[in-house]
Amino acid sequence: MALDYEQQFYDKGYEFIAGTDEAGRGCLLGPVFAAAVILPKGFSCDLINDSKKLTEKQREKAFDIIIESAVAYGIAYIKPEEIDKINILEASRKAMCLALEQIDHKIDLILTDYMKLPNQKCEVIDLAHGDALSQNIAAASILAKVSRDRECKKLDKLYPNYNIAKNKGYGTKDHLEALEKYGPIEGLHRFSYAPVKQSSIEKVKLFD
Repeated sequence: MALDYEQQFYDKGYEFIAGTDEAGRGCLLGPVFAAAVILPKGFSCDLINDSKKLTEKQREKAFDIIIESAVAYGIAYIKPEEIDKINILEASRKAMCLALEQIDHKIDLILTDYMKLPNQKCEVIDLAHGDALSQNIAAASILAKVSRDRECKKLDKLYPNYNIAKNKGYGTKDHLEALEKYGPIEGLHRFSYAPVKQSSIEKVKLFD
């Protein structure tokens, strides 16, 4: 499927279209990341696609291309403690808004991957499966995903028991087993998520 959703707006005279997306909503630990990207009108790169369809090596290469080629971009994140306070949907929305705020450039239109963003200075279109339709959203998904994966590698060095570099914080078998054995960690895990909450309860019972 061609990532050319923007073309209809370029044809109408729009110049600067920002795409935004997040990474890490379903993870049990670490921040949720979001990025916003304005690619140049007419820009094309075969590597830019939904980040989930790319290998890690491809995403890293695409990341560099996007950073070098973008008219402007922003990358933001929300920490686990805040995710627990405001919920993951609102945290993802806030991260997207923060990423957009980093863009010090005119924006004619904002495209999101099915996320409503209120109080923006221009029109916002929330697209179902936007990262498979819009090049700018796909680019944002890559920046967010690579940024989060790099953060996971850092967290893995601090908390090696949870195999974060491999599972990226998702509820994989090894991660759930580590939670059961070691329990969750404040400031790392998302305690509002059921598997983390349950492991916390079970850990407390062990010491009663």
